[in-house]
This record gives sequence, C-alpha cells and structure tokens, in this order.
Amino acid sequence: MSISVSQLLNKKGHQIHTVSPDTTVFEAIKLMSSLGVGALLVMEGNRLVGVISERDYTRKVILKGRASASTLVQEIMTNKVICVSPSNNIDECMMLMNENHIRHLPVIEKSTVVGVITIMDVIKNILTEKEFIIEQLEHYIAGNT
Repeated sequence: MSISVSQLLNKKGHQIHTVSPDTTVFEAIKLMSSLGVGALLVMEGNRLVGVISERDYTRKVILKGRASASTLVQEIMTNKVICVSPSNNIDECMMLMNENHIRHLPVIEKSTVVGVITIMDVIKNILTEKEFIIEQLEHYIAGNT
C-alpha cells in the first residue's frame, strides 16, 4: 500500500532549492555542494523551466571541456522536466524515475512547485513499508505458534 506524494512531502518537508537560468554553472554547483543536494530546480519567477543536476554538469560541461564559470545554467539544464502531483503515489514515482533514468521529481500543484521527491526519498519509504510488513508478519506468526 503505497503512500501519496503529498503524504511523503508532509513527512520530509516541502523545501525546494532553486537557481535562475542565468546563474553560472559554477555558482549552481557551489550551491548544490553547500546544500548537499544533487540537483536544483531552475525557475523564472514562479515558473519551473528546468532542472540542473550533477549529471548535467559532468556530461555537458566537464566532458565537453566547457568552463563552469562562463557557462550558464540555461545552456545545460534539462528543460523537459518530468513532474508529479501530490496525488501520485510513491510506486508511480519509482516507475517514472526508472523509466526516465532520473533521480528528482518536482511536485506541481495548480502550476506551483510545492516540493521535490528524490530517488532516496522513494527508496527510504519503500524500505520502511517493507519493514512494517515484516514486523506485522512476525507478530502474526509469533501469535499463532
């Protein structure tokens, strides 16, 4: 029984970390490092226009010999962002992440970003659910012996 994205956000929080498209990649990577995150949402005002991740940085800057201090986020960000709504469930998020090889899902409600779900959030939740089921089975077995 999978919980909803809304329930997960209520547990983990709704905090989002953002940069603007005209931020340098160097500043974005520096911010990711200081926050301990692997991606940032790219926002123009209140509108989500992309995501920049460590993967974007390694593949589109480092491997191409570009300079992070002079490359702008808008030049390398992923602009076709896959999002979910608070009503989606965690199993749907896992499926989307697997199918699209992504690790971050912005959560959108009425055209507004209300949070971000990461692959680690999903995995932790699935493990917690499995542990709960195992405990319930152990209690059931112990009660019937």
